[in-house]
Amino acid sequence: MERHRSAALTLMLALTTVGAVAGAQTSATVAMAPVGAGAATIARTANDSTPRAAAKTTAAAADSAPNFFRDITANAFLSFGYTYNLNQPADQINVLRYFDDKANNFNIDVAELVLQKAVSKAGDAGFRVDLEAGSSIPGKEQSNGLNIGDGADLQQAFVSYIAPLGNGLRFDLGKFVTHMGYEVVEGYDGYNDNYSRSLLFNYAIPISHTGVKVGYTINSMVSVMGMVVNGWDQAVDLNASKSIGAQLALTPAPPVAIYVNYIGGPEGENDNHTVRHVVDFITTYKVSDVFMLGLNADYGTENGSSAVKTGDDAKWSGVAGYARIGPSTGLSLGLRAETFKDDGGTRMITGSKVSASELTVTPTYKFSNNFVVRAEGRFDHADSDIFTDDKGKTKKHQGTLGLNAIFVF
Repeated sequence: MERHRSAALTLMLALTTVGAVAGAQTSATVAMAPVGAGAATIARTANDSTPRAAAKTTAAAADSAPNFFRDITANAFLSFGYTYNLNQPADQINVLRYFDDKANNFNIDVAELVLQKAVSKAGDAGFRVDLEAGSSIPGKEQSNGLNIGDGADLQQAFVSYIAPLGNGLRFDLGKFVTHMGYEVVEGYDGYNDNYSRSLLFNYAIPISHTGVKVGYTINSMVSVMGMVVNGWDQAVDLNASKSIGAQLALTPAPPVAIYVNYIGGPEGENDNHTVRHVVDFITTYKVSDVFMLGLNADYGTENGSSAVKTGDDAKWSGVAGYARIGPSTGLSLGLRAETFKDDGGTRMITGSKVSASELTVTPTYKFSNNFVVRAEGRFDHADSDIFTDDKGKTKKHQGTLGLNAIFVF
């Protein structure tokens, strides 16, 4: 374990050193993400107070560096939070949660360092490495066969190339986050309108993949993606088969975006016959500059895997609705309502058929491009007694309150 931690520390120091060299250039830019919508790029210039002689030395060193290294950017993301469970469970577990499962506890959710050379046009070659540490997210998003410590993870590590074919055929090879789901794991280039993750994020879809991904933009309204990967969250495959993933992205009009995603393949250990399929549908509608709507629906099956009735297929499904009210700066409000059904008893790992729903309200204040604070109230309800209180008594509901601070660099 110490060897793993030492290796992670060495890598972080190396990434920070390279990022500092890139940041010393006056023209260097750093990609940063505002609250809500996708990523943006914000220019960051060198410190004007740098002594002239030192600036000349730094500039000379930068000018002598190969162009490849000049294009490398370094970014960081930090999330710190607290969750209080109104049931006050004796085991201090928030049921139906994945990352934020610890009740009444302060958490360094994640500290992320990203080093990358982005690609944007035909002929470009680049890479991306996301190294994370923390007490909530990294240890739970680890892929099978890739463990660099209990509280650390190599979330992404891939190389990219855009082949000069048509509008540009993009290849990504390595480990990358999944294309499925409305919500994201969260990082410097994207985070959610709610602090806690949805039931669909927790139980319906994977987190990451390792393999080959190919994407192509047909025109301004249509793009497609296909991939061959080890499977769900597997850096080292559990079996001899591969999983196939695909995405169709449509933008029929500027306010509307539609995504249809799929992944399928055997996911069991040493089992090449039990196939899991998931179809994921996402749509967003920007009503105005201060009002955004979103919808996410999932349906999954795994043949012969039901824990409720031996021999039956395991099935799960759910739908989540989202709304964000408010401007991109200052105060905004994120709303989420969803329901999820685990008919086969395999996704929530209860061994029985369970249906659950939740409602989440998340007021957010964006102080600057670098600092965001979110408060949250959430109510979960299930048709079975799966929650507990301070006396160990089972219940059908759970209420939580959360507070979260985000730093983006």
